[in-house]
Amino acid sequence: MKSSSIRSAAVIGSGVMGAGIAAHLANAGMRVVLLDVAPTQLTAEEEKKGLTLADAAVRNRLAAAAVAKMPKAQPAQLYDPAWVKRITPGNLSDHLSLIGDADWIVEAVVERLDVKREVLAAIESARRPGTLISTNTSGLSVSAMAEGRSLEFRRHFAATHFFNPPRYMKLVEVVPTEETDPETVALLTELCEKRLGKGVVVAKDTPNFIANRIGTYGMLVTLSDTLEHGLTVEEADALTGPAMGRPKTATFRMLDLVGLDTLIHVVDNVRERSADDEEKAIFARPEILSALVSQGRLGEKSGAGFYRKQRGAGGRSRIESLNLRTMEYGDQSRVSSSVIDAAKAAKGAAAKAKALLTADPSHKHAQFAWSTIKKTLLYSAAQMGIIADSITDIDRAMRWGFNWELGPFELWDAIGLEKSVARMKKEGERIPEWVEAWLADGHGSFYKEADQKRFYATKGGYAAETAESDVISLSALKSSGKTVLSTSGASLIDIGDDVVCLEFHSQNNAIGGEILTAIRQSVQEVSRNWRGLVLANEGRNFCVGANLMLLLMEAQNGEWEEVEEIIRFFQDSMLRLKRLDRPVVAAPHRMTLGGGVEACLPADQIILSPETYFGLVETGVGLIPAGGGCKEAAALAASRAKAAGGSDLQSPLNALFETIAMAKASTSGHEAAKLGLLRPQDRVVTRQDARIAEAKRAVLELDRAGYAPPAEERIAVAGREGKAVLKLAVQSMRFSGLISEHDALIGSKLAHVLAGGDVKPGAEVSEQYLLDLECEAFLSLCGERKTQERMSHMLSTGKPLRN
Repeated sequence: MKSSSIRSAAVIGSGVMGAGIAAHLANAGMRVVLLDVAPTQLTAEEEKKGLTLADAAVRNRLAAAAVAKMPKAQPAQLYDPAWVKRITPGNLSDHLSLIGDADWIVEAVVERLDVKREVLAAIESARRPGTLISTNTSGLSVSAMAEGRSLEFRRHFAATHFFNPPRYMKLVEVVPTEETDPETVALLTELCEKRLGKGVVVAKDTPNFIANRIGTYGMLVTLSDTLEHGLTVEEADALTGPAMGRPKTATFRMLDLVGLDTLIHVVDNVRERSADDEEKAIFARPEILSALVSQGRLGEKSGAGFYRKQRGAGGRSRIESLNLRTMEYGDQSRVSSSVIDAAKAAKGAAAKAKALLTADPSHKHAQFAWSTIKKTLLYSAAQMGIIADSITDIDRAMRWGFNWELGPFELWDAIGLEKSVARMKKEGERIPEWVEAWLADGHGSFYKEADQKRFYATKGGYAAETAESDVISLSALKSSGKTVLSTSGASLIDIGDDVVCLEFHSQNNAIGGEILTAIRQSVQEVSRNWRGLVLANEGRNFCVGANLMLLLMEAQNGEWEEVEEIIRFFQDSMLRLKRLDRPVVAAPHRMTLGGGVEACLPADQIILSPETYFGLVETGVGLIPAGGGCKEAAALAASRAKAAGGSDLQSPLNALFETIAMAKASTSGHEAAKLGLLRPQDRVVTRQDARIAEAKRAVLELDRAGYAPPAEERIAVAGREGKAVLKLAVQSMRFSGLISEHDALIGSKLAHVLAGGDVKPGAEVSEQYLLDLECEAFLSLCGERKTQERMSHMLSTGKPLRN
């Protein structure tokens, strides 16, 4: 059976995880039945309506309420709110038979073994033989759940541990039992990877599997070492966040988000299921956690944990931190030290870790960092063969499930395997036997790279790491010498089959002169020597826009010639990209805003990942798109009017004007089409990590079809009458108090550009004419004090200013 044949699913349990999984299955195009128990009591509202326990509205209440929340959930659960129609709510008592039509059944009820067994028994009574069944559990015994079920059931049963929120977190741990058919594991892996866009690791059926086992251990170690070294929670978080190649939530903020009671549950689960006394001691309940939970201080959900949000003067909120000695809250302190500063200055997770560990060894921050890293590395190595069969599965689980930049074995290599083990031994630590044997055999690292492949440590020597299917790694290609040209802001990389990829790598991938220069150089190089070009990168975001700081500095200094030169350089670079005589395909991901969108629009095709947040958002900083964005929007409106018969240019123009004027950005790649920013040839791929390979395929298809670049076009515009319609909408919003006076000014200038100025309605204008209008409007807005205030506020806070 192929994953493509799985078209319908049933999810049992409509809580946070069940609803999230159901929504993501709907994102994958499946028809989903979401079932929960039928309530045994009426709510006050139901009694008021005169409903009884026999009414469908009552019996389906739990699942129906979960479905009703999905379209407006934050963060969004669905790629498109309209896809909620793919989910049908019901209850187990009345609708159990519906699971007989499902191709995949996911049990996601409360984390209690007795309840899960009961539900699985009900599932077996109604399921069709051969149907996939999986349980979503964060660490209960999968084998114990399946006890009492038939052999046929057990062969088709495994755990699929999704991380929360299911749409956004990449990791899914597939956990088979000894009786699970290998074909079931293969099908679940293919389903999660290709249909749901996940990264899959196969874990062993041990307490809390891989990521939660190591992640929880790391949190316990951090808590213990924080107390031992006399650090504050702020100091510990400053050291165990980005400074260690981990998320900003670090340790104590993460604990508050997860819930201290949830951590206690995970800790208890490992301890109670372990037969090893040393393991039981490691996962003993920390006294401070027990005390906080008993006091109802559970973290963010209760309003207080290791941090507490308080309302201050003027209604503003302030964050207080817990004093671990007094258990009282006080104002947060700013944390700084030579150790933290060294890590901040280093670039990349490997360099940051080295900086932490090579800083002044007498400083308590360096001692704390070494202690927590050392213990986590040793524990991870001790779990090899117990929780997973390979170090690469452990590393991937921590990168994908906890958002570590480096997994434990990758981190060990980064700080120096031989040198760090020697230090551990000197300090009396016990090194796992297999690590000792590995070093004794003359190996100096757990990983090595050769022939564009990565190899990892096994008992028999290095083994080739199984690459994720349909994934092109730009970093691996660069390491193997495939860089064609490079500037400080971008690199052109050979990705095979005579196709190259232009990768941005400036700070935040913001477009400045170095990227634009690389675009021009790439256009020349590709025209001479290659079949086509892909625009993509592996940064956190594709591109957050143009270099706002440079523009603000020039504007504040009144250097208007320089500002115009920047705009013209941007516009001309985009035109060169559009006129390239080889196919160009853009593959954006995550934040693709402002100038990032303008870099994609000249491409012959845009292939977005589901998690692409796409929008021309310049009005948020008091500007309008001026890198060709307005020109391309006008062209989109004209092409849509032509496709609809050509008589109504105003309607498509109005829609695009609203999208740009309101600085709308999509919450998914799919929603970008609804905002009117995509063309018919643009599309969304299921897996974010496959977007570069898919873009390369698209380039080759265009080349094989006999590619010819688009000719310079004349664009039909709405002219002065169309502009009047747009400006009337702006004034209406201003008179209604929905926008400020400065918003109205920006909107009016945007209307002037998108409508083509004061030409007659339907006039056909050149691309350069529209680019000139863009430039003129942009320059005038740059000179406005309120625009400069907006730009400054965005740079300092990361948030828009409404002035």
